[in-house]
Amino acid sequence: MIRTTRSRRAAAVIAGASVFALGLTACSGDTTETDPTSTGTTSSGGGEQVTLTVATFNNFGYTDELLAEYAKVNPNVKIEHTIAAKSDDARLNLTTKMAAGGTGLADIEAIEIDWMPELEMVKDKFADLSGVEGIEGRWLDWKEAQGRTADGTLIGYGTDIGPQAICYRSDLFDAAGLDGSREAVAEMIGGENATWETYFAAGEEFAAKSDVPWFDSAGAIWQGVVAQIAEPYENKADGTPKDLESNTAIKDAYNTVLAASTNLSAGLDQWSPDWDAAFQNDGFATMLCPAWMTGAIQERSGGVEGWDVADVFPNGGANWGGSFLTVPSEGANVEEAKKLAAWLTSPEIQVKAFTNSGAFPSQVEVLSAQEVLDTTNDFMSGAPVGQIFSARAQNIDGSKLAYKGANYFKINQLITEAFKRVDVEKTDDAGSSWDKAISGYKDLGL
Repeated sequence: MIRTTRSRRAAAVIAGASVFALGLTACSGDTTETDPTSTGTTSSGGGEQVTLTVATFNNFGYTDELLAEYAKVNPNVKIEHTIAAKSDDARLNLTTKMAAGGTGLADIEAIEIDWMPELEMVKDKFADLSGVEGIEGRWLDWKEAQGRTADGTLIGYGTDIGPQAICYRSDLFDAAGLDGSREAVAEMIGGENATWETYFAAGEEFAAKSDVPWFDSAGAIWQGVVAQIAEPYENKADGTPKDLESNTAIKDAYNTVLAASTNLSAGLDQWSPDWDAAFQNDGFATMLCPAWMTGAIQERSGGVEGWDVADVFPNGGANWGGSFLTVPSEGANVEEAKKLAAWLTSPEIQVKAFTNSGAFPSQVEVLSAQEVLDTTNDFMSGAPVGQIFSARAQNIDGSKLAYKGANYFKINQLITEAFKRVDVEKTDDAGSSWDKAISGYKDLGL
């Protein structure tokens, strides 16, 4: 089976939010169909008629047809699915309604992993999802851990993940006189023993034979580097922030990335117009590539051939992105919502969601599902993306994934801005930009 994966970001072209109501009820030759919007029982003998609202964003792969499957076997349930065009819209809606006491929230609210630090502060507003039949051992250990609060309460059922590989332009390797095959590129970067040092060394080898930059930006590389530092900015034991000025692990990593960037970076701010245009202009040869990024690359590379995916990543693996389904505890249909959320994140349904949207599944069983392993991507030179990203997911060491507490994003933003000043705007050198980050950290008053 061949299909092309799509980015969750790609679906942001949906104009505004749309609502799909699936009010399906069972009927037979000797019964009368019950109005699905009414209260009472259905003709099939089901329970009280329930309307469940589901709020997602971008594209989770939950099509009308998929949701209709649930309604067919649960004829007392009507599903209304609201899709926000962008995750930022969904986040604003969630936080605004949470601040107002939860009024107006959907029975099931989709969230991104990056929102979890905020939700930790209002964790009692979300139902405990543990104990539901069939969820034991469903997810990769680190994915399940991300869906838990600091006290261990499970508030999120994992949907997709963003295991990272290296996407690259095979034609630019060929033009430089280097072997552009997936196997050769993976080996050049370091294969199973790849590190950031071997990735940068491969870049120097490429740069000696080509004028094309090795990667898009220092900030993009930082995203992968910091994701592998277990406690980058805060102490996991109690959530207290580390003093940035004396945080040698972060400063050393910062200097390493910028030193490599001098000769290897295209200096392009990700998601900017210049970055978009670079895909049409041989802007760079490689980039860090979570599963969903293949769609973002395709969107921007129309007419450009040569993109491919190498089954390799420095230090084995890292995750970028991923979402969860939560159930607000003040909802009118908490128990029914738990059942639907559990069904939507079951292995068999996540395979279908992957087929529909390219959102890479987080369920252990799905990583070896033949339908996933057989998935290739025509645009990415026919790369066996199912096999590659399954392998990358299984190479992620959960114990080394970055802890993201309440202050993670405020601190990381300071570092990201420091990289931008040096690599993109070119207004500072590494030292002066770091000093500005320290000043900004002090201003936070942590």
